[in-house]
Amino acid sequence: MVHVRERHWADEIADEILKLGPGPHEISTGISPSGEIHIGNLREVITADVVYRVLAERGVQVTLDYVADNFDPLRKVYPFLDAAVYTNHIGKPLSEFPCPCAGHPSYAAHFLEPFLASLERLRIRVKVIYADQMYKSGLLVPQIIMALKGRDAIARILHECTGRTMEPEWSPFNPICGTCGRLTGTLVTGFSEKAETVDYTCGCGGKGTVSMRGGGKLTWRVDWPARWARIPVTIEPFGKDHATRGGSYDTGALICRDVFKAPPPFPVTYEWISFQGKGELKKSKGIVLSVHRMLEVLPPEVLRYLVVKTRPMRTIGFDPGLPLLSLIDEFDDAAAQGRDPRALQLAGADQFTPVEVPFRHLVNVVQMADFDLDQAVVILKRNNYPVPDPAALKERAGYAVRWLKEFAPPDVKFSIERALPPAAAGLNDAQRAFLSRLAGALRPEMTGEEIHTQVYSLAKEVGLEPTTAAFEAIYLAFMGRSKGPRAGWLLAFLDRQFVIDRLREAGRAAA
Repeated sequence: MVHVRERHWADEIADEILKLGPGPHEISTGISPSGEIHIGNLREVITADVVYRVLAERGVQVTLDYVADNFDPLRKVYPFLDAAVYTNHIGKPLSEFPCPCAGHPSYAAHFLEPFLASLERLRIRVKVIYADQMYKSGLLVPQIIMALKGRDAIARILHECTGRTMEPEWSPFNPICGTCGRLTGTLVTGFSEKAETVDYTCGCGGKGTVSMRGGGKLTWRVDWPARWARIPVTIEPFGKDHATRGGSYDTGALICRDVFKAPPPFPVTYEWISFQGKGELKKSKGIVLSVHRMLEVLPPEVLRYLVVKTRPMRTIGFDPGLPLLSLIDEFDDAAAQGRDPRALQLAGADQFTPVEVPFRHLVNVVQMADFDLDQAVVILKRNNYPVPDPAALKERAGYAVRWLKEFAPPDVKFSIERALPPAAAGLNDAQRAFLSRLAGALRPEMTGEEIHTQVYSLAKEVGLEPTTAAFEAIYLAFMGRSKGPRAGWLLAFLDRQFVIDRLREAGRAAA
């Protein structure tokens, strides 16, 4: 591996962390799986992974965990859910009711499983901690007791930081009602430290006593610092919303110190990923691009690079349309030219096989090959592109195929007609003459650039004005439309005899 000397933002963060202590360190990240886990959430995990890698490079004992917040309640019926089915589950823990497809153990698992599989593809190794098991195993019982006993101290902290006065009946613990199964309508009426139980009443009319071992959960602003103290967590990345003055990190840090008697973790704050000008990704608004869906059209090393190359507090703009092609080619160019080596290293570029064909070319080639990846390899070899690893090339070409089907704008898509398109009948005399002349001028050894130059020259010879009419004639003859990819390269990539025959046929048929 090449030794990289340049410093990266993760190196700077690691320096600050190690000023506080040599470790061992625990980096914690996580999300509530209430819907598709999208690429906006992925920024947190990749940021954590990059800091983890830098600390591990320095010989620090460090662990990266991912807390699946599957014990959070369902807050609402999101746009992607059937209201008739899920209205009754609002307020219940995500781990405690069925998934939308009936193929997973729970609603939470339905969204977690594909995300965790995506982390494997991204070469991110995490210790998964399930929130429901943290509660049900009794791991958080000490913190639940401390929170219930420190209720007034927590209420004071929340008031001082947020300005909100907690109601007299407010409790840092939400029991799960044995009658309706919800934890959002219950009130604590008492608790027993010795028996580890909590008494409650519920808005549905239910009442009873639950165990602290899975019978409820701490409210969000208390749950977070309880987790920090219990795991314990020394480093945590989180979005800018949590970092605002009086936000959940500020309150969590005070609760962690004053109530749970533990130091809060070192904060790593990051900005949002904005998506196609629609602002931050929000599953509650139906603006979602899931990680596993994105990995169908974007190689994992490139998706990592998107996050790694950008400092955490800078917004990442992401458009899966045409800008995605530029992102992939930017990654390939940086790898080929040795630019930005530290970011490439931390993105894990050396763990993936490089492909020496621009992605923009592949998008055109797979369409010329009618989505036959073996034929795409033949076309590239015929045009002297290096193909040292056909399997790696076909894997990258597969991304191009899926991108065309998922996100490509209409004007990028085309197909080579196997027979002369009916639109060729509309060619004028000058265009027919041009196509016939071009058929006679083509030679087997001509490159795309040489064919492109020849098109201009012949267009002038036959009096085609403007010369764009020559390119239109080519596109009509091969695709039945007036626009397409660069004509010289289009003809160069296709079988030369097929091209000559089609050009001659177009001239004769139109006449």
